[in-house]
Amino acid sequence: MKLYGTGYSPYVRKVLVALAEKGQAVEHIPLFFHDKDPAFQAASPLGKIPAFEDEGYRLADSSAILFYLEAKFPDPVLIPTEAKARGRAIWFDKYGDTEMFDSIIKPFANRVVKPQLLGQPGDEAAITKALTEELPKIYDYLEAQISGAYLVGDAFSIADISVVTGFHNLHLAGESVDAGHWPKLAKYVAGILARPSFATALAARTSVG
Repeated sequence: MKLYGTGYSPYVRKVLVALAEKGQAVEHIPLFFHDKDPAFQAASPLGKIPAFEDEGYRLADSSAILFYLEAKFPDPVLIPTEAKARGRAIWFDKYGDTEMFDSIIKPFANRVVKPQLLGQPGDEAAITKALTEELPKIYDYLEAQISGAYLVGDAFSIADISVVTGFHNLHLAGESVDAGHWPKLAKYVAGILARPSFATALAARTSVG
């Protein structure tokens, strides 16, 4: 198996975590989106990361890849089979990928990607808006949804992977959840990021070459 995409990406990290949970080895090729690599382009027609290849079978989009991995390597279960649990898990997968991403990535994009990787100035106004207006609403919602170690029942799932992966990028930007204001969320995020699978994913290569 091959996985294309820099380890900086929360979406690439999703797949790396799932692979680690399932004990599956992968050749990780840490390129950036819209890379000209022919194999990557064949797997990702939109030029987005991650892209994935397994014995000639190509696939893009982190959620699609996770569903493929779940079907091929069903143990341990990451996508619940019970109807309500599955619905909740898929909802949080979408919530992490879409509703959370644009806000939680702003500090990282403007403090790390632009100044350190692209040589461009960051947008401090965008960071301030994310930290003071956008993320608190997300944190309030998640705080109300957390009742234990996991978001869906008593088992780690795709919901936890998708929601927590972006918090590592937030930490790389020097920010974290205020435990005084959102104690359940802060404890939850710390617990998920401490899992061995996340430790493996966080050690993944970020640079090209």
